Amino acid sequence: MVIFKLDLIYLRKLSMAIGDRLGLEYLDTTIHCSEDAKRIAKRRLPDIIFGFVEGGTGREVGMKDNMSAFDRIKLQPRVLQNIDQRIMGTNFLNQSFDIPFGIAPMGMCNIVHPFADRIMAKAAAKYKMPLGISTAASSLLEDVYKWAPESGWFQLYVLPPMEHAMSLVERAKNCGYKTLVLTVDTPQVSRRIRDLRSGFSVDFKIGLRQFIDFATHPVWSLRMLRAGRPEPANFPTDRAKFDRNASRALADWAFLEKLRDLWPNNLIVKGVTSFSDAQKIQKLGIDAIYVSNHGGRQLDSVPAAIDILPHIRRAVGPDYPLIMDSGVRSGEDILKAFVLGANLVMLGRPIMFALGAGGANGLNSLIEGLKYDLSTGMAQIGLKDISDAGPDNLAKTDMVLPYASPERLGLNG
Repeated sequence: MVIFKLDLIYLRKLSMAIGDRLGLEYLDTTIHCSEDAKRIAKRRLPDIIFGFVEGGTGREVGMKDNMSAFDRIKLQPRVLQNIDQRIMGTNFLNQSFDIPFGIAPMGMCNIVHPFADRIMAKAAAKYKMPLGISTAASSLLEDVYKWAPESGWFQLYVLPPMEHAMSLVERAKNCGYKTLVLTVDTPQVSRRIRDLRSGFSVDFKIGLRQFIDFATHPVWSLRMLRAGRPEPANFPTDRAKFDRNASRALADWAFLEKLRDLWPNNLIVKGVTSFSDAQKIQKLGIDAIYVSNHGGRQLDSVPAAIDILPHIRRAVGPDYPLIMDSGVRSGEDILKAFVLGANLVMLGRPIMFALGAGGANGLNSLIEGLKYDLSTGMAQIGLKDISDAGPDNLAKTDMVLPYASPERLGLNG
C-alpha cells in the first residue's frame, strides 16, 4: 500500500511536469501570490530565461537582503477600528491611481511572454496603476503609450550616443508622456554570474545547452518562434544599436540639470540610496525620488532599499514624493513600504514571474492577490486610508523584557 501511494505521488508529479512543459493547466498552477508565480515560471520558462529574470549581481546577497529586510519589519495590529471602507487609491504627481502600487520599468519583458508589454499596459489601464516603460523595452514607446496613455511613464537610460538618448526624450514628449523617469544607478552594468554561466546575452547564440533548454520548454519556444525574437525596439540598428554593457555614465549631475530644463512635465530620478544625493536631487527641482537598488542587480553590497527608505524620508522631509521598489513580494510588503515613508510602490520580478507563468491571467491573478492582501493588512492594523500609513503602525518588539510594563517599553496600544 505504501509503495502504491508513493507510485501515485511520483506519477502525479511526473504528469504535472510533462503538462507544464506542454502548457497544460493543472489545479496547482493557479497564482495566489508571487511565490506561486515564481514556482510556476521556473517550470515553464527555459532555465536561461528564468535565471536572467531571477538573478542578481555577485553572490546575490543584495538581492536576498532586499527580501529578508521586509521580513524583519513587524506591523502593530489594532482592534475595534472603523475600517469597513478602506481607501487604497492614491494621488501622485497630479495623477490619480486606484491602487498604490505599479509595474517597475524593466527591459526586454517580452522575453518571458511575446506580448508581455501589451499585457502589462492593458493591466495598468484596467487597474489604473502606473506602468514604467523601459528604454530597453521590447515595444516602441509610442505603442505602449497608445495601450496605456494614462498610466505610462517613460524610463530613460542614457546610453551612447547622447543624440539617441535625447531623441528618446523628445519622442516621449511628443507622444504625450506625463512622466519621465531617469535611472541613475547603472553607470556600468554589473556582471551577472548566472547569465555568464548560462550564456545569456542580448544577442546570445544557441549552443547545444541552450538548444536542449529550449527544446524541453516547447510552449515558450513555439510562442517565440511565432512572434519572433524580442529586441530592444527603441534602438534602430542603423543608427544606435543597443549595447547592454555600454557605459551609462553620461547621466551625471550636469545632465540632470539639463534634463530638468528640457523636460516640462514630471521628472523622477530612479536608483537613489544616498541621503546626500537625495537632498541634492530635491534641491535641483526634481519632482520625485525613486528609492531603489535595482533589485540587487548592480551592487551586491548595497543596503536593502526598504532599510534606506525611512532615512531618505527624513532627509527630504514629510511631503516630498517618494517611490520605492526592490524586494517587494506581497501586499504586506507594499503596506510596510508606505509605513516607512513611500508614497508609491513598484514591483519588478513578481510581474515577470506572473507573465512567464500565465500571461495575462497570471498577471491579473497576481495583482488581485496583492490588492486583497494589502487591503487585509490595512484592516489588521486599523488603517482606513493608505495615505495615513506611518511609523505609528510599526510594532516595537525589539525592547521586550520580562515583567516590563507596556508604558515603560513604549509599545503601541
